[in-house]
Amino acid sequence: MTQGLSMSCCYFILFWFSIDKMSTQGQQTEKQYDPNDQTLKFVKGKDEITGDDDPNTLRAEMSCGHAVDPNSLTAWCRSLLDRGQYKFFCPALKNGTTSKCEEEWPYQEVRKLAVLSCEEQLYFEETVAQLAAAEYCEYKSCPGCKTFVERCDLTNLSVRCSICTTERGRVYDFCWQCLNTWKGQAPRSDRCDNEGCINQELEILKYCLLMNLPETKVKQCPSTRACPTCGKLIEHSQVGCKYMNCTRCHVEFCFACLELKIECQKSRPASWFDVCAKGIAPRQTSIPTWNRHG
Repeated sequence: MTQGLSMSCCYFILFWFSIDKMSTQGQQTEKQYDPNDQTLKFVKGKDEITGDDDPNTLRAEMSCGHAVDPNSLTAWCRSLLDRGQYKFFCPALKNGTTSKCEEEWPYQEVRKLAVLSCEEQLYFEETVAQLAAAEYCEYKSCPGCKTFVERCDLTNLSVRCSICTTERGRVYDFCWQCLNTWKGQAPRSDRCDNEGCINQELEILKYCLLMNLPETKVKQCPSTRACPTCGKLIEHSQVGCKYMNCTRCHVEFCFACLELKIECQKSRPASWFDVCAKGIAPRQTSIPTWNRHG
């Protein structure tokens, strides 16, 4: 088994869960294309997402040339959102190959061909916005005015809210970590002087359980890791090999030794399920800062 196969298995478990969730909601959720819609290109042949070849199901062609029906398209795109991806890619295989199409579908195309309801559109658009914002900027809700504030200096926990500063007529800084009014000297990267100001993510890394990675020879590995590229906390999926794909920066790394997959494999080729050349990295005591422009 290869990493590609194991990751695909995880993705399609999520996808089929979405299909099952839709089907259990009753016939009212079944969507159909309007056969008189001249803006769509209807095609014969199987659904390229599910493989369904029911001749009574009307299917339309996506911009990449692959056929879908609105139910399978909705479920697939929802499964992508559920695993933290806000861009929609075609999972179909290219003709006569084992390579995936992976062409990106614009949201406007997905909205139309998935026949998204108003409720689904709201969910899709809010989720896409949240995921995109989390990838491209550091933002949290100010404890004073509740508006979203971006943190520009990722090494400083003291963050100034311009709205509160203007409205109060004095400087208002809050702690990015405990979300209380800032106390103590600044800049600081560890904590402010508020009681109980601790880095919750570091606490998780410090006290998470140890686990044996399923289907591998890796034993007693911390069950939660911070992505070595962007710092996002990730739990092992409990499926497949020791390599994980970060849903934020999309970098694949080894859950055991914390090296990038390409480096881990270089040290010990074909060690998908074996112990790494460097062994198991200890619990992390710091969280990497993501340089998005590096």
